[in-house]
Amino acid sequence: MRKILVMTEAKEGNLRGVTLEMLSAAKRISEGGEIVAVTFGSNATNYNEILGQYGTDKIFAVTNKELDVYTTDAYSQALCKVIKEVQPEAILMPHTAIGRDLAPRIAARLGIGLISDVTDVHVESGDVLFTRPIYSGKAFEKKKMLSGIPFATVRQNNIPAVETEGIAEVIELTVDLKDLRTIVKEIVRKTTGGIDLSEAKIVISGGRGVKSADGFKPLQKLADVLGGAVGASRGACDAEYCDYSLQIGQTGKVVTPDLYIACGISGAIQHLAGMSNSKIVVAINKDPEAPIFQVADYGIIGDLFEVVPLLTEEFNKVLVNA
Repeated sequence: MRKILVMTEAKEGNLRGVTLEMLSAAKRISEGGEIVAVTFGSNATNYNEILGQYGTDKIFAVTNKELDVYTTDAYSQALCKVIKEVQPEAILMPHTAIGRDLAPRIAARLGIGLISDVTDVHVESGDVLFTRPIYSGKAFEKKKMLSGIPFATVRQNNIPAVETEGIAEVIELTVDLKDLRTIVKEIVRKTTGGIDLSEAKIVISGGRGVKSADGFKPLQKLADVLGGAVGASRGACDAEYCDYSLQIGQTGKVVTPDLYIACGISGAIQHLAGMSNSKIVVAINKDPEAPIFQVADYGIIGDLFEVVPLLTEEFNKVLVNA
């Protein structure tokens, strides 16, 4: 049995889905041991019920107001003190912007290794094995820690969250944070609103084939009907058809939705690295030789400006009558 520490992450007052997925991963590797979650900020106790419902045994709620907004200095100090208190036998963190920034610093302070971007985890012969993609998602490797405690960041939308019945014990803490070098006075968000692209179950993505910023409007209508999010290739972002916050690919966001619809995207290897683990890929392109068709489960050869509105109309009919 192992004691597992899971670092939660919330956005706009709600736990991110990857938190619940990490709890499922923790359940797998704990082998009946204790699962401990840590929450941050003045609203840290708001998530007690849902964390208990997904298998958390104990919650350390660090209620410092300075932790309401993420800064590396404050979070690293708070998390290190919780780790010292809990003495976990494995640590899981989300492979988000926050997790990617914070995890290496924590690993360095603890003097242990870090396995990043994990898509699966299980125990074999007593060892905790982590699966992660390599070569831009073309292959996968399994890794384990040879020394020190297992420490990994978990990619979202890969490990199913499993709800269980339970009530977590809650321990409220106020941590003494010293010598903070960063203070966030204001946050200016540059987003398209709606569903978070990195957590969306359905993604409608556009490439250079959309031809202009207005070319994303049909994609947004389809996303609205399906309850999905809109993404883009780097080509579309470079052409200033949309903001770089929508970019999917090796130098952008990595998404793993249940359904990925690529519209006017040729399928360069850099883009495939960001979406190749999608469960179902649908490609819409006028060029029958486009590389995207080689990875697509379904392909539609045609003009996206004709195909996408037809899809939107048909999906709308189906969903209205469902």
